[in-house]
Amino acid sequence: MPDALLIGTRFALYADLLLLVGIAAFPLHSRSAWAAPVTAALTPLATLGLALATGHLLLLGAAMFGVSPSAIDGAMIGVLIGETDMGTTGTIRIGALALALGAALTMRGRLKPMAVAVATAGALALATLAWSGHAAATEGAWGTLHRASDALHLIAAAVWLGAIAALLMHIGRPTGAAGPPLADTAQTLERFAPVGTACVGVILFTGIVNGVAIAGIDGIGALPETAYGRLLALKILLFGLMLALAAANRWRLTPRLRAVSEAAATSAAVEPGRALRAIRVSLLLEMAAAAAILGLVAWLGTLAPLPDASA
Repeated sequence: MPDALLIGTRFALYADLLLLVGIAAFPLHSRSAWAAPVTAALTPLATLGLALATGHLLLLGAAMFGVSPSAIDGAMIGVLIGETDMGTTGTIRIGALALALGAALTMRGRLKPMAVAVATAGALALATLAWSGHAAATEGAWGTLHRASDALHLIAAAVWLGAIAALLMHIGRPTGAAGPPLADTAQTLERFAPVGTACVGVILFTGIVNGVAIAGIDGIGALPETAYGRLLALKILLFGLMLALAAANRWRLTPRLRAVSEAAATSAAVEPGRALRAIRVSLLLEMAAAAAILGLVAWLGTLAPLPDASA
């Protein structure tokens, strides 16, 4: 089975689940009148997630048995689900996504309860991905800590990424009477600031824990010798870019948008287009960096972190 197929499926599954959880969580911290429209994305995301989770599990099974995905039979599936951690967690992932899809379909008229249900079920599905990467190979109490840290890492990233996607959906709509008020955009950006800061803190802490768990204190110096280590360095650089863009949003672009919205409330001559475009470009760059990071994460999961000592 080509590595590219597994990497591509991992990338799509990570992206889908991160967006599902983050967009579902968005109404819980945004408290804005326009949170409801973005939740229309939850049903297609949950549906796609179910398909990807099923496909990913079959690809893992095919890799385990050394056969093509089309050759997987009932006996192999039974062994995969009943006798392996990746099969058990894959089944939990599929079940959690089925619950998320059911909530998205049946609770549309109740925004907050639906958001809680989909975010909770989606977070469970997302957390199971900790059993399909390097964290799954860590044993004992340290392995339990590693998987818990990895799950928190993913959930915090989901809240951040989902908010970026929701904000882009919002800012892409026209402002004024036919669309969301300019002041509401500024207010929502301001309200996300402490949530985003908390997400960054969790991502940084759990990222350090995960790195030590994978390479060990003594092995960190050997990381530059491997493709894994070099790609990890690129991932860290991209994360730094996201932090710089987020800081610019919080401390420069959002205050500017707030000032423009207040001026526009008293003068029809004020043109908010430049301030909105600056926010939009910054968020698009954050999303592009996040997409590149997800691609690296999908690739890193297939590589050995440290040099082969027996080589």
